[in-house]
Amino acid sequence: MTISGFGLGLRADHYADLDRDGVAVDWLEVISENYMVGGGRPLHWLDRLRDRYPMVMHGVSLSIGGTDPLDEHYLDDLAALAARVQPGWISDHLCWTGVGGTQLHDLLPLPYTDEVLTHVATRIQRVQDRLRRPLVIENVSSYVEFTPRDLSEAQFLRELVACSGCELLLDVNNVHVSAFNHGFDAEAFLDTLPQHAIRQIHLAGHSHQGDHIIDTHDAPVAPEVFALYASALRRFGPVPTMIERDANIPPLAELLTELDAVRAVAHLEQAA
Repeated sequence: MTISGFGLGLRADHYADLDRDGVAVDWLEVISENYMVGGGRPLHWLDRLRDRYPMVMHGVSLSIGGTDPLDEHYLDDLAALAARVQPGWISDHLCWTGVGGTQLHDLLPLPYTDEVLTHVATRIQRVQDRLRRPLVIENVSSYVEFTPRDLSEAQFLRELVACSGCELLLDVNNVHVSAFNHGFDAEAFLDTLPQHAIRQIHLAGHSHQGDHIIDTHDAPVAPEVFALYASALRRFGPVPTMIERDANIPPLAELLTELDAVRAVAHLEQAA
């Protein structure tokens, strides 16, 4: 399946509004875990909207960087959902989400060491073998860093692609948030990533606290993130892009207006 253009994250608030002709959304991203257990209304809407829109799947609890064994039941459910949705790709985050069998429901950063690189690459290869497709890995926002480390975050992502054959979901907001919080150069981060591996881009809002930024996904995309997005497009070309909104979710019409602004940035870069 070919995914291109501009999408939104599928949220329950917008099920009915999306189930209409002429909605200016090219594709939808679904949170995998929302549809992997049980069924009922969410699966009804998933199947209904799948007939209208191409979809990709985005997970939040694979814990690819964790030390617990990979959850085989989770992978079975993920593979079953993929068979149902037939997504353009499946993504998750470069993080760990729990330990000792406890799910912490957070995307926690990793130490960027050679040892961790080998550990994560091995786990990614196992998931890819199970799903029979490349896994797409997203950079997370962070507020603390591990020391010592062997690689920067961007170098770690570049080497992870080389070691595992995975692809990347570039969250531009997360780059901006982490660059501000840790004082690194966001443009240099983009320069380090392998151009061929960027499969998707996320845009989102955040909360600026003065001396740090929190990745909240509860506000419109900030001007600084739009500027960094334009820089990413100059490097990586017309990568499929979507807006994430997870709290303070506005009416669909408001998100569609914001998505038009994303299109305008992309069209300006293509014309330049």
